[in-house]
Amino acid sequence: MTVIVRDLRPGDPADAGAVVRVRRAALPFMIATPPGVAFELASAHPGQHHRLLIAERDGEVLGTAQVGIAHESDQPGQSYVNAYVHPAHRGRGAGSLLLRTAEEHLAGRGATTVYAWVLDEPAYREFAGRQGYAPSRSAHFLRLDLAAGRLPEPGPVPAGVELRPASAFAADPRPLFRLDAETTLDEPGDVGTLLDDYDHWLRHVWQNPDLDRELTTVALVDGEPAAFSALVTDGAGRCSSAMTGTGRAFRGRGLAKLAKHTALRRARAAGCTEAFTGNDTGNEPMLAVNKWFGYEICATEVRYTKTLGEV
Repeated sequence: MTVIVRDLRPGDPADAGAVVRVRRAALPFMIATPPGVAFELASAHPGQHHRLLIAERDGEVLGTAQVGIAHESDQPGQSYVNAYVHPAHRGRGAGSLLLRTAEEHLAGRGATTVYAWVLDEPAYREFAGRQGYAPSRSAHFLRLDLAAGRLPEPGPVPAGVELRPASAFAADPRPLFRLDAETTLDEPGDVGTLLDDYDHWLRHVWQNPDLDRELTTVALVDGEPAAFSALVTDGAGRCSSAMTGTGRAFRGRGLAKLAKHTALRRARAAGCTEAFTGNDTGNEPMLAVNKWFGYEICATEVRYTKTLGEV
Protein backbone atom coordinates (compact mmCIF):
# COMPACT_ATOMS: atom_id res chain seq x y z
CA MET A 1 0.00 0.00 0.00
CA THR A 2 3.09 2.26 -0.02
CA VAL A 3 3.52 4.81 -2.80
CA ILE A 4 6.87 4.46 -4.58
CA VAL A 5 8.54 6.52 -7.28
CA ARG A 6 10.59 4.94 -10.06
CA ASP A 7 11.83 5.79 -13.52
CA LEU A 8 9.78 5.01 -16.62
CA ARG A 9 11.05 1.80 -18.17
CA PRO A 10 12.32 2.64 -21.70
CA GLY A 11 10.64 0.50 -24.31
CA ASP A 12 7.78 -0.50 -21.99
CA PRO A 13 4.48 0.34 -23.78
CA ALA A 14 2.55 -0.13 -20.53
CA ASP A 15 4.58 2.57 -18.80
CA ALA A 16 4.24 4.97 -21.73
CA GLY A 17 0.51 4.33 -21.88
CA ALA A 18 0.15 4.97 -18.15
CA VAL A 19 1.98 8.30 -18.43
CA VAL A 20 -0.36 9.33 -21.27
CA ARG A 21 -3.46 8.42 -19.23
CA VAL A 22 -2.28 10.53 -16.30
CA ARG A 23 -1.34 13.52 -18.47
CA ARG A 24 -4.61 13.45 -20.40
CA ALA A 25 -6.63 13.25 -17.18
CA ALA A 26 -4.65 15.96 -15.37
CA LEU A 27 -4.17 18.31 -18.35
CA PRO A 28 -6.63 17.49 -21.13
CA PHE A 29 -5.52 20.64 -22.98
CA MET A 30 -2.14 19.12 -23.88
CA ILE A 31 -1.27 16.54 -26.53
CA ALA A 32 0.06 13.26 -25.14
CA THR A 33 0.75 10.03 -27.02
CA PRO A 34 2.71 6.87 -26.14
CA PRO A 35 5.17 7.37 -29.04
CA GLY A 36 5.65 10.98 -27.92
CA VAL A 37 6.41 9.92 -24.34
CA ALA A 38 8.95 7.33 -25.50
CA PHE A 39 10.52 9.89 -27.82
CA GLU A 40 10.70 12.51 -25.07
CA LEU A 41 12.95 10.24 -23.04
CA ALA A 42 14.99 8.78 -25.89
CA SER A 43 15.74 12.13 -27.56
CA ALA A 44 16.68 14.11 -24.44
CA HIS A 45 20.05 15.85 -24.57
CA PRO A 46 22.62 14.34 -22.16
CA GLY A 47 22.99 17.76 -20.58
CA GLN A 48 19.32 17.72 -19.57
CA HIS A 49 19.73 14.76 -17.21
CA HIS A 50 16.09 14.26 -18.11
CA ARG A 51 13.99 11.71 -16.23
CA LEU A 52 10.39 10.58 -16.51
CA LEU A 53 9.26 9.57 -13.04
CA ILE A 54 6.29 7.37 -12.21
CA ALA A 55 4.50 7.23 -8.84
CA GLU A 56 2.71 3.95 -8.26
CA ARG A 57 1.04 1.94 -5.53
CA ASP A 58 0.63 -1.82 -5.80
CA GLY A 59 1.43 -1.58 -9.51
CA GLU A 60 -1.17 1.13 -10.19
CA VAL A 61 0.22 4.36 -11.65
CA LEU A 62 -0.98 7.40 -9.69
CA GLY A 63 1.13 10.17 -11.16
CA THR A 64 4.14 11.11 -13.22
CA ALA A 65 6.72 13.88 -13.54
CA GLN A 66 9.16 15.15 -16.15
CA VAL A 67 12.31 16.56 -14.62
CA GLY A 68 15.65 17.84 -15.85
CA ILE A 69 18.20 20.60 -16.31
CA ALA A 70 17.40 23.53 -18.62
CA HIS A 71 20.61 22.89 -20.55
CA GLU A 72 19.72 25.42 -23.30
CA SER A 73 19.45 28.26 -20.80
CA ASP A 74 22.08 30.98 -20.85
CA GLN A 75 21.96 30.93 -17.02
CA PRO A 76 23.53 27.96 -15.22
CA GLY A 77 21.61 26.13 -12.51
CA GLN A 78 18.14 26.41 -14.06
CA SER A 79 15.92 23.32 -14.00
CA TYR A 80 12.34 22.15 -14.39
CA VAL A 81 9.85 19.72 -12.91
CA ASN A 82 6.27 19.22 -14.04
CA ALA A 83 4.36 16.76 -11.91
CA TYR A 84 0.91 15.38 -12.72
CA VAL A 85 -1.31 13.26 -10.48
CA HIS A 86 -4.41 11.55 -11.82
CA PRO A 87 -7.50 13.32 -10.41
CA ALA A 88 -8.77 10.02 -9.02
CA HIS A 89 -5.61 9.53 -6.95
CA ARG A 90 -4.91 12.91 -5.40
CA GLY A 91 -4.32 13.27 -1.68
CA ARG A 92 -2.30 10.05 -1.38
CA GLY A 93 1.18 11.56 -1.26
CA ALA A 94 2.14 10.86 -4.87
CA GLY A 95 2.69 14.53 -5.78
CA SER A 96 4.89 15.25 -2.75
CA LEU A 97 7.00 12.16 -3.35
CA LEU A 98 7.43 12.99 -7.04
CA LEU A 99 8.62 16.50 -6.20
CA ARG A 100 11.00 15.31 -3.47
CA THR A 101 12.56 12.74 -5.80
CA ALA A 102 12.82 15.30 -8.61
CA GLU A 103 14.45 17.95 -6.41
CA GLU A 104 17.03 15.49 -5.07
CA HIS A 105 17.91 14.55 -8.65
CA LEU A 106 18.20 18.18 -9.75
CA ALA A 107 20.27 19.28 -6.75
CA GLY A 108 22.65 16.41 -7.45
CA ARG A 109 23.15 17.77 -10.97
CA GLY A 110 23.99 21.28 -9.81
CA ALA A 111 20.56 22.91 -10.11
CA THR A 112 19.91 25.94 -7.92
CA THR A 113 16.49 27.02 -9.24
CA VAL A 114 13.58 24.83 -10.28
CA TYR A 115 10.52 25.93 -12.25
CA ALA A 116 7.14 24.21 -12.36
CA TRP A 117 3.78 24.90 -14.00
CA VAL A 118 0.75 24.72 -11.67
CA LEU A 119 -2.93 25.00 -12.60
CA ASP A 120 -4.40 28.26 -11.32
CA GLU A 121 -6.84 26.64 -8.92
CA PRO A 122 -6.84 26.94 -5.11
CA ALA A 123 -5.95 23.31 -4.34
CA TYR A 124 -3.01 23.26 -6.74
CA ARG A 125 -1.66 26.63 -5.63
CA GLU A 126 -1.92 25.68 -1.97
CA PHE A 127 -0.04 22.46 -2.66
CA ALA A 128 2.75 24.33 -4.46
CA GLY A 129 3.03 26.79 -1.59
CA ARG A 130 3.34 23.99 0.96
CA GLN A 131 6.20 22.53 -1.08
CA GLY A 132 8.11 25.81 -0.92
CA TYR A 133 7.31 27.15 -4.40
CA ALA A 134 6.46 30.80 -5.08
CA PRO A 135 4.30 32.08 -8.00
CA SER A 136 5.54 34.20 -10.86
CA ARG A 137 4.07 34.71 -14.33
CA SER A 138 1.04 32.94 -15.78
CA ALA A 139 -0.15 31.51 -19.08
CA HIS A 140 -3.47 30.50 -20.61
CA PHE A 141 -4.60 27.33 -22.32
CA LEU A 142 -6.99 28.12 -25.18
CA ARG A 143 -9.36 25.84 -27.08
CA LEU A 144 -10.86 26.18 -30.56
CA ASP A 145 -13.80 24.04 -31.66
CA LEU A 146 -12.79 23.20 -35.22
CA ALA A 147 -16.02 21.29 -35.82
CA ALA A 148 -18.29 24.17 -34.83
CA GLY A 149 -17.98 26.41 -37.85
CA ARG A 150 -15.82 28.13 -40.42
CA LEU A 151 -12.54 29.78 -39.65
CA PRO A 152 -12.42 33.54 -40.30
CA GLU A 153 -10.81 34.46 -43.59
CA PRO A 154 -7.38 36.14 -43.28
CA GLY A 155 -7.61 37.87 -46.66
CA PRO A 156 -5.64 37.24 -49.85
CA VAL A 157 -2.09 35.93 -49.72
CA PRO A 158 0.23 38.88 -50.52
CA ALA A 159 2.35 38.85 -53.64
CA GLY A 160 5.62 37.04 -53.13
CA VAL A 161 4.26 34.97 -50.20
CA GLU A 162 3.92 31.21 -50.47
CA LEU A 163 2.43 28.84 -47.87
CA ARG A 164 3.98 25.39 -47.79
CA PRO A 165 3.84 22.40 -45.41
CA ALA A 166 6.92 21.69 -43.33
CA SER A 167 7.19 18.37 -45.12
CA ALA A 168 8.42 20.31 -48.16
CA PHE A 169 11.67 20.83 -46.21
CA ALA A 170 12.21 17.12 -45.47
CA ALA A 171 15.38 16.99 -47.56
CA ASP A 172 16.91 19.96 -45.73
CA PRO A 173 15.09 21.37 -42.68
CA ARG A 174 17.96 23.65 -41.68
CA PRO A 175 16.11 26.83 -42.84
CA LEU A 176 13.32 25.94 -40.41
CA PHE A 177 15.85 25.41 -37.64
CA ARG A 178 17.23 28.90 -38.19
CA LEU A 179 13.72 30.41 -38.12
CA ASP A 180 12.75 28.43 -35.01
CA ALA A 181 15.96 29.50 -33.25
CA GLU A 182 15.36 33.18 -33.99
CA THR A 183 11.72 33.22 -32.90
CA THR A 184 12.42 31.18 -29.76
CA LEU A 185 14.79 33.89 -28.53
CA ASP A 186 11.83 36.28 -28.30
CA GLU A 187 9.42 33.91 -26.53
CA PRO A 188 8.28 35.12 -23.09
CA GLY A 189 9.67 32.96 -20.30
CA ASP A 190 11.56 32.66 -17.06
CA VAL A 191 14.40 30.70 -18.61
CA GLY A 192 16.09 32.05 -21.72
CA THR A 193 16.53 29.47 -24.47
CA LEU A 194 19.27 29.45 -27.07
CA LEU A 195 18.83 27.00 -29.95
CA ASP A 196 22.29 26.55 -31.42
CA ASP A 197 22.59 22.78 -31.82
CA TYR A 198 21.15 21.73 -35.16
CA ASP A 199 21.67 18.00 -34.61
CA HIS A 200 19.86 18.16 -31.27
CA TRP A 201 17.03 20.15 -32.87
CA LEU A 202 16.71 17.47 -35.55
CA ARG A 203 16.43 14.74 -32.93
CA HIS A 204 14.32 16.59 -30.40
CA VAL A 205 12.01 18.74 -32.57
CA TRP A 206 12.01 17.72 -36.21
CA GLN A 207 11.84 13.97 -35.57
CA ASN A 208 9.22 14.21 -32.81
CA PRO A 209 6.51 11.68 -33.75
CA ASP A 210 3.78 14.05 -32.50
CA LEU A 211 4.86 16.81 -34.91
CA ASP A 212 2.63 16.72 -37.98
CA ARG A 213 4.83 17.99 -40.78
CA GLU A 214 1.94 17.95 -43.27
CA LEU A 215 -0.15 20.29 -41.11
CA THR A 216 2.71 22.45 -39.87
CA THR A 217 2.80 25.43 -42.22
CA VAL A 218 5.61 27.75 -43.31
CA ALA A 219 5.12 31.17 -44.91
CA LEU A 220 7.88 32.01 -47.37
CA VAL A 221 8.61 35.50 -48.68
CA ASP A 222 10.35 35.38 -52.05
CA GLY A 223 11.41 31.83 -51.22
CA GLU A 224 12.77 32.58 -47.74
CA PRO A 225 11.05 31.04 -44.67
CA ALA A 226 9.60 34.02 -42.80
CA ALA A 227 6.95 32.63 -40.43
CA PHE A 228 5.59 29.29 -39.34
CA SER A 229 2.92 27.57 -37.30
CA ALA A 230 3.82 24.12 -35.96
CA LEU A 231 1.09 21.62 -35.03
CA VAL A 232 1.29 18.43 -33.00
CA THR A 233 -1.52 15.86 -33.15
CA ASP A 234 -2.62 12.85 -31.11
CA GLY A 235 -4.40 10.81 -33.79
CA ALA A 236 -7.66 11.16 -31.86
CA GLY A 237 -9.03 14.34 -33.42
CA ARG A 238 -6.99 16.81 -31.37
CA CYS A 239 -4.16 19.12 -32.39
CA SER A 240 -2.17 21.77 -30.59
CA SER A 241 0.06 24.65 -31.64
CA ALA A 242 3.60 23.79 -30.63
CA MET A 243 4.98 27.14 -31.77
CA THR A 244 3.97 30.04 -33.99
CA GLY A 245 6.49 32.70 -34.86
CA THR A 246 7.78 35.22 -37.37
CA GLY A 247 11.35 36.15 -38.22
CA ARG A 248 12.29 39.62 -37.02
CA ALA A 249 12.72 41.03 -40.53
CA PHE A 250 9.18 39.99 -41.52
CA ARG A 251 7.05 41.05 -38.56
CA GLY A 252 4.00 43.27 -38.86
CA ARG A 253 2.77 41.72 -42.12
CA GLY A 254 0.30 39.18 -40.72
CA LEU A 255 2.41 36.24 -41.88
CA ALA A 256 2.03 34.24 -38.64
CA LYS A 257 -1.75 34.59 -38.92
CA LEU A 258 -1.64 33.35 -42.51
CA ALA A 259 0.51 30.36 -41.55
CA LYS A 260 -1.68 29.46 -38.59
CA HIS A 261 -4.89 29.82 -40.59
CA THR A 262 -3.58 27.42 -43.22
CA ALA A 263 -2.35 24.97 -40.57
CA LEU A 264 -5.75 24.95 -38.82
CA ARG A 265 -7.63 24.61 -42.09
CA ARG A 266 -5.47 21.63 -43.02
CA ALA A 267 -5.99 20.14 -39.55
CA ARG A 268 -9.75 20.37 -39.85
CA ALA A 269 -9.63 18.76 -43.30
CA ALA A 270 -7.53 15.96 -41.79
CA GLY A 271 -10.22 15.21 -39.21
CA CYS A 272 -9.18 17.28 -36.19
CA THR A 273 -12.19 18.58 -34.23
CA GLU A 274 -10.36 20.39 -31.40
CA ALA A 275 -7.37 22.70 -31.48
CA PHE A 276 -5.46 23.88 -28.42
CA THR A 277 -2.77 26.45 -27.87
CA GLY A 278 -1.04 28.23 -25.01
CA ASN A 279 -0.13 31.87 -24.50
CA ASP A 280 1.71 33.80 -21.85
CA THR A 281 -0.89 36.10 -20.27
CA GLY A 282 1.30 39.09 -21.19
CA ASN A 283 1.63 38.13 -24.84
CA GLU A 284 -1.14 40.44 -26.00
CA PRO A 285 -0.35 40.28 -29.74
CA MET A 286 -0.66 36.48 -29.88
CA LEU A 287 -3.70 36.46 -27.61
CA ALA A 288 -5.38 38.89 -30.01
CA VAL A 289 -4.53 36.66 -32.96
CA ASN A 290 -5.96 33.61 -31.23
CA LYS A 291 -9.11 35.49 -30.20
CA TRP A 292 -9.57 36.42 -33.87
CA PHE A 293 -9.43 32.72 -34.77
CA GLY A 294 -12.12 31.98 -32.18
CA TYR A 295 -10.01 30.41 -29.43
CA GLU A 296 -11.41 30.67 -25.91
CA ILE A 297 -9.48 30.44 -22.65
CA CYS A 298 -10.16 27.05 -21.03
CA ALA A 299 -7.62 27.07 -18.18
CA THR A 300 -4.75 29.06 -16.71
CA GLU A 301 -1.40 27.93 -15.35
CA VAL A 302 0.96 29.76 -13.01
CA ARG A 303 4.72 29.39 -13.21
CA TYR A 304 6.13 28.57 -9.77
CA THR A 305 9.76 28.69 -8.73
CA LYS A 306 11.83 27.35 -5.87
CA THR A 307 15.43 27.94 -4.85
CA LEU A 308 16.92 24.57 -4.02
CA GLY A 309 18.69 24.34 -0.69
CA GLU A 310 16.54 27.00 0.98
CA VAL A 311 14.49 25.98 4.00
